[in-house]
Amino acid sequence: MLFRTLVPSLLLLCAVSAAQENPRPRIVGVPHVALHVHDIEASRHFYKDLLGFSEPFSIMQDGKLWMTFIKINDRQYVELSPENSKTDPRFMHLSVETDNADGLRKYLLSKGVKAPAGPLQHGRIGNLGYMVNDPDGNHIDVTQYEPDGSTMKNVGKDMSEERISRRLLHVGFYVTKPETATFYKETLGFREFWRGTADGKAASYANLMVPEGTEYVEFMLGPMPPVEQRGTGYHLALEVPDMDAAIAKLNAKPARKDYTRPIEVKTGRNHKRQANLYDPDGTRVELMEDHTVDGLPSPPTSLPLFSK
Repeated sequence: MLFRTLVPSLLLLCAVSAAQENPRPRIVGVPHVALHVHDIEASRHFYKDLLGFSEPFSIMQDGKLWMTFIKINDRQYVELSPENSKTDPRFMHLSVETDNADGLRKYLLSKGVKAPAGPLQHGRIGNLGYMVNDPDGNHIDVTQYEPDGSTMKNVGKDMSEERISRRLLHVGFYVTKPETATFYKETLGFREFWRGTADGKAASYANLMVPEGTEYVEFMLGPMPPVEQRGTGYHLALEVPDMDAAIAKLNAKPARKDYTRPIEVKTGRNHKRQANLYDPDGTRVELMEDHTVDGLPSPPTSLPLFSK
């Protein structure tokens, strides 16, 4: 009888001990999104001359540009890499920022997530990082900023008043599997705070905030569309305080004459004003106001994320 009582207790103690040994380190933000581009000069023209961002540093490989960094603020960037072929996906990866990359690596391994065995190496711009995949195959770059890395050395620099936005609010990507939602919610600790529907029949997107920060990811739910249609779903959202002022700033730029698409302001299902722009490769760049049009929160749909 004593044995039967002790075994469950010992198992519980072991589970508690394992959780204490590998707690989840903090995930504090969404530091970048990485994109493949066909014409790097056209992309520079869009992100720098039209949107007003700077390009503080780049990485060269064998005498050629391998990656360049478009700075939104001291902790957030858009990474642009020249394509290897026209069939390369435009969306390369999103990133999550932690202040303990090695601790997060050990935590992920304890949860059965495929992660590097270690030890971690510093990347080409001096930060710690590594790649993991969610169950849908979306690549996630785990990033820890290091004091001697290029990012932190550039703090306070290269942030023009001409920037259309001061913040990367969210990154949107396709999610087709319930396991992916479980991964972000239960393994990474993301907090769902809103979901919407396009047709009133099924959930179309869901917003999940990083556990120790205020940036978020947006799930684009449903089957994966054809390659040529994915640029609308895969996207980055830039926060603006005043949409009218943002559009006026864009229209005043000399580069506006080279952007031939119309820029239309609409109110989204979350009751916030939005305007969609598209970079030269068709990736959507969404401008979104930081408040609802009526000052009231937008109620989420109660429809499930995935139909059974």
